[in-house]
Amino acid sequence: MRSSLSPQFRRGIVTLTASAVAALAVATPAVAKDDKPKTPPAQMSAVGGAALAQPGPQAGAGAPALPKDLSSLSWIVSDADSGDVLGASNAHWPLPPASTLKMLFADTVLPTVPHGLSHKVTDAELRGMGAGSSAVGIVPGRQYQTDDLWRGVFLRSGNDAVHVLAAMNGGVDKTVADMQKRAIALGAKDTHVRSPDGYDAPGQVSSAYDLTLFLREGLKNADFKEYCSTAEAKFPGGPSTKGKPFAISNTNRMLSGIGGVDKYPGLIGGKNGYTSHAGNTLAEAATRDGRTLLVTVMNPQTKKHDEVYVEMRKLLDWGFQAAGRTQPLGSLDQKSPLASPSAKGAAGARATGAMTEDGSMGALGWTGIGAVVVVAGGAIAFALKRRRAGESAAE
Repeated sequence: MRSSLSPQFRRGIVTLTASAVAALAVATPAVAKDDKPKTPPAQMSAVGGAALAQPGPQAGAGAPALPKDLSSLSWIVSDADSGDVLGASNAHWPLPPASTLKMLFADTVLPTVPHGLSHKVTDAELRGMGAGSSAVGIVPGRQYQTDDLWRGVFLRSGNDAVHVLAAMNGGVDKTVADMQKRAIALGAKDTHVRSPDGYDAPGQVSSAYDLTLFLREGLKNADFKEYCSTAEAKFPGGPSTKGKPFAISNTNRMLSGIGGVDKYPGLIGGKNGYTSHAGNTLAEAATRDGRTLLVTVMNPQTKKHDEVYVEMRKLLDWGFQAAGRTQPLGSLDQKSPLASPSAKGAAGARATGAMTEDGSMGALGWTGIGAVVVVAGGAIAFALKRRRAGESAAE
């Protein structure tokens, strides 16, 4: 995260003060320069069910019409308890995940570096962070509780906190290898891990399906659930705050309500991300009337402020309407009969074009397996993430 509004160390260590947090609320979006059309692969994984291998928006039989104007390259809506997939679009498209990959990091490292530990940070542990990395403001030589480090990961998406926790886990290389093993164990076959924090790296990809698996698994861990649902906290201060703790707000604005985004009723939380290459990514869990839904959205193409939250809200609303009346397309539980690669699923509402809430054609037009999503613009980002040419910042 780079900005003239927040103090930085030359090595990419940022001490984020309460005033910098407040600046997030008034930041304006910046648009990525990539305006090339993007198309899903002609063949995608059938993990979770054959219907999920098909390109384009689809929903199970009996579902209400899909929301209009969904521009995300990939999305998926599922039931957290049953694992049923209610609707999806290009769920297995391997795309850069940005900081939503931190959910897999937490799934992997939380069991070995839990809350309640104490650690003195060294200079070496903060080396190797990508240029422009988001950071919570960890200071070398200071003693930190792991609770604070994990809040730095979940609330501020701090790559500095990730690197310290990775060092406590045996180092970055070991942690990356551990994360890949964890992904395989969870059945996340679209995911290839190259960095522990989600910072752009050649070959690093995940998918909406896989990121949903990581969130679902994480919610089984009480610490993960607590951290991802925390909207505000205090973080230990450094020299710029004269050692006084400073306030941090969750960059998941649907949870914290900062930046003019309304909080979503019943939201448990999840993880957001942004890089110049990945665009905006977001995975959320929400509960209503005793039912918990999981929704993941990757790289909206519409040039609109907070579009990732707009589309997330639409899909959560749609999911709660569809739950209980929709035949599933597939399953997050890969031992389920619905997840069989030979199972056709119940894609009774599969659209030749994106179905809207009134049953007409939406802004997205899919014309078969070679469907093209025309990019209206690049991913939305905070002005605080302004970057040099060629630089990407992981939120």
